[in-house]
Amino acid sequence: MIEKVLKKVRDESFAFVDFKFTDIKGGWRHITIPAEKFTEQIFIDGIGIDGSSLGFLSVKAGDMIIIPDPSYYFTDPFWKQPTLSLICNVCEVNPTEPHPRDPRHTAQKAVKRLNKLLPGVEAFMGPEFEFYLFDEVRYDQSPNHGFYFLDAEEAEWNSGTDTEMNLGHQIRYKEGYHAAPPHDKTYEIRAHICNLLKDVGLDIKYHHHEVGGASQQEIETAFGPFMEMADKSQVTKYIIKNAAAQFGKSASFMPKPLFMEPGSGLHVHQFLAREGRSIFYDQKHELKISQIARHYLGGLLKHAPAILAFTSPSTNSFKRLVPGFEAPVRINYSVGNRTAAVRIPGYIKNPDVMRIEFRPPDGTANIYLAFAAMLMAGLDGIENKIDPGAPLEDIARISDSEAAKYPMLPYSLARAFEALEIDHDFLLQDGVFSAQLLDTWTKIKRDEMEQVKIRPHPWEFRLYYDA
Repeated sequence: MIEKVLKKVRDESFAFVDFKFTDIKGGWRHITIPAEKFTEQIFIDGIGIDGSSLGFLSVKAGDMIIIPDPSYYFTDPFWKQPTLSLICNVCEVNPTEPHPRDPRHTAQKAVKRLNKLLPGVEAFMGPEFEFYLFDEVRYDQSPNHGFYFLDAEEAEWNSGTDTEMNLGHQIRYKEGYHAAPPHDKTYEIRAHICNLLKDVGLDIKYHHHEVGGASQQEIETAFGPFMEMADKSQVTKYIIKNAAAQFGKSASFMPKPLFMEPGSGLHVHQFLAREGRSIFYDQKHELKISQIARHYLGGLLKHAPAILAFTSPSTNSFKRLVPGFEAPVRINYSVGNRTAAVRIPGYIKNPDVMRIEFRPPDGTANIYLAFAAMLMAGLDGIENKIDPGAPLEDIARISDSEAAKYPMLPYSLARAFEALEIDHDFLLQDGVFSAQLLDTWTKIKRDEMEQVKIRPHPWEFRLYYDA
């Protein structure tokens, strides 16, 4: 596998080799070397970095290394100099060993736990990428002012703009779902993005305009093995952001950037498979899901409040998880109902891909930690035979007393971390999530909460300025 990568660099005259790795929050970092310096020894010695500058907080020293994984590589589509990119793990030195806070290594350990519990079984994941495309983005906060300003040419608020560019056909609020041209002015961008994604090995299911009238988009990829899709999710966000910039647009995965428009999620379809065929299917069951699927589902629901600390890890996440926007607010599951925390898609015809969909995640997640947390919850459900109970098909049509049987999801990031503090043993099984990682993650997120809490909010002036 290593020789294959080396040969590609030699034969295709790459000028540089780029090494990408994921920091604690989930963002990509990179370092680049000339192609002639790319040798087999790099896969052994790695490349040195200052991990302390990136939040990895080594107990030994700041010096760490990143070691590339030769199993997946791609030609970076945005650089004029031909550049091959590889994805890396973050490691300690002296001796060389995986870093306990490396998100990618955490995901790899979750796969090992699956292999231990269910030999011969693979986890498959299929994320949906929702995002907004903005034409102007401005925001600032200082001691005497704070504001944000977003604009999108498709948005209804531009219907009265007095410019030569305004030719009408703006999209009304919350009426963008599957909009067609001339309302959909972003088809060419999505199509270009999808072609770039295909070039780097992603299988695209479809793309379309989403519900948000202010240029909300969706690109959905096909299912793939757990680690492959975690890596390719990082690639997808990278390509979407940079391709949008080529068109003079700004792509944002922020869960709720606009008031009264739908938020953007990162719904994750998932199933376990043996020899490529889902073991979540059972023809005899009323919902066509197997007993092992029910237990996996039970684990997701039981641990959902704690999981949200990884799948919805921003204060903004919980401005999306509110009633009225097809976002989940209760710990329940359903067939087809998009307001459920877990949905069993009602349109599945192929039993080989029978799956469940966890709907709370969003694009602020560190994808490796989010995938690992969901899998660990599902495996805990299987190991302990957790019963998910009966599905809740329509929360709007049942009594308050009946609805109370289905607890609410956390309504804030603080509540999610309170849940994680109480319920995290399932993550520590087989050392998948290290105690150091949980501690660091919690400190980072509590600091973010404090930063938001101590600053005045613009609406507070509307409420209290004339008190």
